[in-house]
Amino acid sequence: MKKIMLASVAALSLSTAAQAQAQTLCMYDPIGAQGAAYALAKDYALAAKQWGAKIELKAYTDERVAAEDFKAGQCDGVGITGLRGRQYNAYVGSIDSIGAVPSYDHLRTVLQVLASPASEKSMVVGQYEVVGIFPLGAAYVFVRDRAINSIEKAAGKKIAVLDFDKSQARMVQQLGAQPVASDITNFTTKFNNGQVDIVVAPGIAFKPFEMYKGLGTKGAIYRFPLVQLTGNLIIRPDRFPAGFGAKSRKYILTQLDTAQRTIKQAEDGIAEKYWLDLTAEDKAKYTLMMTEARVQMTKEGFYDKKMLNLLKKVRCKFDAAAAECANNVE
Repeated sequence: MKKIMLASVAALSLSTAAQAQAQTLCMYDPIGAQGAAYALAKDYALAAKQWGAKIELKAYTDERVAAEDFKAGQCDGVGITGLRGRQYNAYVGSIDSIGAVPSYDHLRTVLQVLASPASEKSMVVGQYEVVGIFPLGAAYVFVRDRAINSIEKAAGKKIAVLDFDKSQARMVQQLGAQPVASDITNFTTKFNNGQVDIVVAPGIAFKPFEMYKGLGTKGAIYRFPLVQLTGNLIIRPDRFPAGFGAKSRKYILTQLDTAQRTIKQAEDGIAEKYWLDLTAEDKAKYTLMMTEARVQMTKEGFYDKKMLNLLKKVRCKFDAAAAECANNVE
């Protein structure tokens, strides 16, 4: 009896010790520990104490390394872009599909749905769980020469694409342009020094990556969002207290307004002279092109069909008269 009691006490001690262990959250921020994303992560770590977690943050300026360290088990959780997070959860990673989320209001609705208990099962894939999705801003087309003001004029031009996201290269090829493999650490540098003619980036990248250098006096930014970029918080749930994911997603949802203010401030900080308004005809062309690309890339397995169906429902909630709401193309 005494041995059984001692064994029980030992087991309880081990369990308590495991709970007391800190969880490492590897956070990607291009600016590092001084960046806005890392600052939000510090607030998140404080909130997580209430859910029984003791999070230690580790800043990464190279997203690829952060993702690899997480996959290798050196991080218990990771904060990365949705594009990079797609490898862990294709459903959540497909929010960032081209043209599928037209505005920030659309995105807010999508994130509210995904933070609800009804979506809980979709957040877990294998040994990974998405415990937070947050906006990074709309991605816009940056051109070094504003004469490239239409789809047709993009033909033959060099466009930077992220090497780990094959859907980008496919899209560029459909335009008749030349994809140039890049990564998050150098795609804006290639634009700034003239190695590529075109790049797609969010407004929050403009100042820290000095993209005004690439725009110079002739460049422009299309005032037409191609995609709503998101960030993902992903964990190994077995290393966190039970129920952590649901509490985390609920908390992240309360931070939407803060994230949105940061995005708006960055976009408002871009001088008006850089923005280029497209004609209604070109906007219609872009919208059709993006729809066709989504359909094709979903068939080829780049995007998750279930997520694309959800995003269409959200678009039709905002505009029930849209042509797509009356067909089954997507």
